[in-house]
Amino acid sequence: MTAADRWIGALHDSSKRLGHAVADLPPDRLAEASFAEGWSIGQVLSHLGSGAEISTALVERGLKGDARGPVREELLPVWERWDAMSPVEQRAAWREADERHLALLDSVDPGQHTSLRVPYFAGLLDLASYAGYRLSEQAVHAWDVMVALDERAVLAAPDVALLWERIDLVATRFRNADALTRLAPQRVQVQLTDPRQTLLLDIDTEVHLYPTPPTDPTALLTGPAESALRLVYGRNRLQDPLTATGSITLDDLRTLFPGF
Repeated sequence: MTAADRWIGALHDSSKRLGHAVADLPPDRLAEASFAEGWSIGQVLSHLGSGAEISTALVERGLKGDARGPVREELLPVWERWDAMSPVEQRAAWREADERHLALLDSVDPGQHTSLRVPYFAGLLDLASYAGYRLSEQAVHAWDVMVALDERAVLAAPDVALLWERIDLVATRFRNADALTRLAPQRVQVQLTDPRQTLLLDIDTEVHLYPTPPTDPTALLTGPAESALRLVYGRNRLQDPLTATGSITLDDLRTLFPGF
């Protein structure tokens, strides 16, 4: 198994869970609000489906040795077409686009997993890094849908474990600049309880999450890895089992991590 296989396998599993959750929803349920602010369940599926369509084209470029990244002029017609669909059409089109994307990833020869470069939004990526970006989108937006259907929904444990491997990238990219300026400097000890792990959330000129205990922490954040992960992804809920003590509050962290 290559490094990319772990991420691609998780993409398959997440897609299956989401597909099962939305398969029998009537049109009025698809039109209901998801957890993603301003988006219905159907619109989340549209976002994932258009993303799968665009991503398929980018992987195909990479396989041809074409390093051209996505440009807005190419993307607008895709988004407009998906936006014009009804919620039922968005669900069907998401499933089709997602299956095509996954089939393409499965077809990549293992010998190309390290050499292939996908011209993604974040630049030229190897296949494992690319699949990590896609799982980040897939798993978190799937939760946006599933928690709207069942408030007890959580991110799947295998997805949580994988996404923690790239959490520093997310924390650094999706932080609020004004909140960063207001809160810095802080050294927050992040005490995960399930599974047990201690990390450093370093809030300074930039935000970083390091897999090492801090020295002289100014604050403490405690809770399960799943809840802490969603906090960094901008998806904390008041009922989530997280506590913050010391010089920073959960409200501060919610503002720092607005999500996407």
